[in-house]
Parts: sequence; C-alpha cells; structure tokens
Amino acid sequence: MKKRAIVILAQGCEEVEAITPIDILRRAGIEVISAGIGGTTIKSSRGIIFNADVKIEDIDFVPDVVIVPGGMPGAENISQSEKARHLIRDAFAKGKIVAALCASPAVVLTPLGILHGKKATCYPGMEESFTPDIKFVDEKVVQDGNVITSKGVGTALLFALKIVEALSGKAVADTVARAVVVMP
Repeated sequence: MKKRAIVILAQGCEEVEAITPIDILRRAGIEVISAGIGGTTIKSSRGIIFNADVKIEDIDFVPDVVIVPGGMPGAENISQSEKARHLIRDAFAKGKIVAALCASPAVVLTPLGILHGKKATCYPGMEESFTPDIKFVDEKVVQDGNVITSKGVGTALLFALKIVEALSGKAVADTVARAVVVMP
C-alpha cells in the first residue's frame, strides 16, 4: 500500500520548508497531499502563491506522516487551526510520523504536547519555547520515535530525506539522495 503524507500549508508559511518535502517525498513514490488552512490559495512568507491540493477541512483520514513547515506567521497560523491541531494529535496518537521544522516544533508541537519527553530541534532561539521536559538537541535533523524535527530552510532537504527513510527505508532515501546529488 502506498504511503501517504499531508503537508499543512498556511498563510505565511516558509516556501522552501513546504515545497522541499513535497518534492522529495514524491520522488520517493510517496503520495503527498498539500492541505491549505483557510482555503487552497496560500501566500507564503515571501509572497509566493501556492495552490494547495485540498482545504485542510477536506482531510478525512490519518496519513502516514503529517508535515508541518515553519515560517512566520505560518507556524502561528497552523497552531491556531483546530483542524490542523486535531490532525497532528490524531496522527501522533496513532503512532504515525509527525514532522516539523523551523519555528513549528516550538510554536505548533510543543503546545500540543507532541514533544513531551522527546529530543527535538528547531530554529535557533526558538528552543526557549520548549518546556523543560523537551531535550533540545543542536543538530540539523532529530528523530525521536515517530517525531522528526529540523532547524529550517537550510536543513529542509535532509529533513525530507529523513522522512523518506522513516517511511520507506534507508535504501529508498539513499536512492533519492543520489538522484538529487546530496550524496554520490
């Protein structure tokens, strides 16, 4: 059965952090659905217009991974969406992967309790929003169980490859990494 991913898009999201996982996961043969908060036309933090596949309200299943890009005010807009919060909590509760980068580990996942007792990373300085039970790790990408976190734009490709590895295995992730010239 084909793995399915949802990338949550919100007004003010960071472009590279949204598009990179969509691109890399599709290269790996994973079905990716972009879900827009407040509609399907999303204006990113730098004014690029995205056309989401669906409105987040139309999602009626729990995917294998929920991906939460950062950027401001994108992360805040995701954290204010009841449907996004429900989708993230539901995926986590069912043992599915929850993946977030940049500001989103602090702004979205921390208030939901997703990072409780876990190791995680985020955009530099945002770890100050982590609760004391979250172990901040100063690495580009951190996986702890079914949670994957990353620092930001510069780590988006490694973040996406880690999601591919978690869903489809290291061999598939390495094949994609070679195809996009991340590794020889």
